Amino acid sequence: MLDIKQIRENPQLILERLKNRGDNYDIQPIVDLNQRQRDLETTRSQLQARSNEIGKLVGQKIKSGTSPQDAEIKDLREEGNSLKAKLGEFEPQEKEIKAEIEQRVFFIIIIPSVSTPIGKSEEENVEIRRWGDEYLPQNSNIIPHWEIGEKLGILNFERAVKVAQSRFVALIGAGAALERALIQFMLNRQVEAGYVEVVPPFLINSESLTATGQLPKFAEDSFKCAEDDLWLTPTAEVPLTNLYRSEIINSEELPIYHCAYTPCFRREAGSYGRDMRGLIRLHQFNKVELVKLVSPETSFDELEKLLNDAEAILQALQLPYRVIELCTGDLGFSATKTYDIEVWLPSSGKYREISSCSNCGDFQARRGNIRFKETGKKGTQFVHTLNGSGLAVGRTMAAILENYQQPDGTLHVPSVLQPYLGGKEILEL
Repeated sequence: MLDIKQIRENPQLILERLKNRGDNYDIQPIVDLNQRQRDLETTRSQLQARSNEIGKLVGQKIKSGTSPQDAEIKDLREEGNSLKAKLGEFEPQEKEIKAEIEQRVFFIIIIPSVSTPIGKSEEENVEIRRWGDEYLPQNSNIIPHWEIGEKLGILNFERAVKVAQSRFVALIGAGAALERALIQFMLNRQVEAGYVEVVPPFLINSESLTATGQLPKFAEDSFKCAEDDLWLTPTAEVPLTNLYRSEIINSEELPIYHCAYTPCFRREAGSYGRDMRGLIRLHQFNKVELVKLVSPETSFDELEKLLNDAEAILQALQLPYRVIELCTGDLGFSATKTYDIEVWLPSSGKYREISSCSNCGDFQARRGNIRFKETGKKGTQFVHTLNGSGLAVGRTMAAILENYQQPDGTLHVPSVLQPYLGGKEILEL
């Protein structure tokens, strides 16, 4: 959520920055509503001051001996009652205007950071670096990950459709073990990097999704429990960030680093026809998420560190990847600056997103009222929140199934995962 003061004082700057994101949102109604709100507050304060003055004056006159039935006292009391009636009309008006402002502001995307490259779409994203060219597979007959997974008997899409519907998968035998090994490996590495592991609720209320920006804008992409105000988690970013909703954190506790494994659930609305086969775009998938709550002064440095922590997983797995900085037109709703990590999938000859690492500034903190206080200083500030996948587990498995294929149809197990699989080096039929 944007700062209403910033919108009021710098409307042209906000409009320019939003235009860089390809958003033509009209903020003038918000500016006008805020002015009405401020005018009402001013008038209410003036009326309240006069009401207090009358009460004090009546008390003084009666104390000095004036009869309560005196005409002057009666006139003052009538004026006081009239003022109270007027003041009673202000509260619902102010609540209505406040609610309308919040509703409008909730739909405005965050403005991009000054360092974010300006562009209209993903075609104008900027490649920052590549890693792992020496690990590009030499096997020239690599088949898609879903094909080798089915041949090895570790992925079964057909039976998952019977249980649920399309875009679900059943992991069988070594497939389930490999998935579990990846989750454990990722969590262990991030705990070693300083993150505190959390097992959060997998069902989340609407207030939590609103705080992190999924609601109300992206309701259609989430699964809701029909009879409860609960939603299946789309990402652990939501519960981890909301652990601190409506709290004031002591500045000495910052930065806060959390990691969590959760299953994630998304409708993938609007993506039908894309990635219908395989592990890339499922309705249910596993992910290890990294979340940080930090002071505003350090948030962009913390983003670079978070990116490095996500990259470290791919480096340990020896999977080739590249880092892309998203341009203004491709940023997510809540992100002021984002890096995507894309892993190499040789069967398609493409890099595919496996992690998105974002600095959300104070956007989510304002929506969730997450603040911090420095010792010895008055007032509070909003924290900055960051999040990133460390990593999407299914997509990591897809990359392993393709990059570690052997010419004889077997699969070599990455060395760092072998201890989690009882020392097994090769997966075969």
